[in-house]
Amino acid sequence: MALQRRGATVYAGRLNVLAIETSSDQLSLALAYSGSVRSFDQVVGNRHAELVLPEIERLLEETGTRIDSLDAVVYGAGPGAFTGLRIACGVAQGLALARGLPVLGVGTLEALAEASGADRVIACIDARMGEIYHAAYQRAGRTWTSLNSPELVRPDELRVPDGGGWVGCGSGFRVHGAALGRRLGARLVRADPDALPRASAMLRLALPRIAAGEGQDPAEAVPLYVRDRVALKIQER
Repeated sequence: MALQRRGATVYAGRLNVLAIETSSDQLSLALAYSGSVRSFDQVVGNRHAELVLPEIERLLEETGTRIDSLDAVVYGAGPGAFTGLRIACGVAQGLALARGLPVLGVGTLEALAEASGADRVIACIDARMGEIYHAAYQRAGRTWTSLNSPELVRPDELRVPDGGGWVGCGSGFRVHGAALGRRLGARLVRADPDALPRASAMLRLALPRIAAGEGQDPAEAVPLYVRDRVALKIQER
């Protein structure tokens, strides 16, 4: 398989941070190093577990970065494919625990919003079984405000945000585009059904937080499944 890489781009920060995102069919990695960022994005199907460590090693070698020089590890926390979420979290934990590094989970829906280039985003991932994961975000400067937390609902139950000018992103719009279009009506100006969460977007979200001292003990890192959380609420009722 031919694996593709993008060129390095200038980044203002000076932290060395690795980001790992495996919540979809895509393996997405990004490395902030010496003021630059290099990323890797490739659709790999179900080969994440096989490819993630070799590709991390290759990314480090390409940039001349020693793994011991990392300041933190970022992982795609979810929601998304359960197995993929466990892979990203587990690899981040393993790399960080061995080196005494903090980890930081970044939500896949917020990463979709960050990657979109829009200011008002409805991020929506197909959750199968006729359901979607979704959340709505609005940008003010470099900061995103979540107008509703990630939820698991049927497309015709999506929480409709106020106002117009909303951009839809993610696989939910590919699988349930017609139903979501009816639900959102004129509030939705366009949709990108092929958008995927990218580690490079997660880095942009994570670096200011890490620089501010955020992060957690890797032993405490957990994926954000959302589906399990909703099931628990139903049982509690």
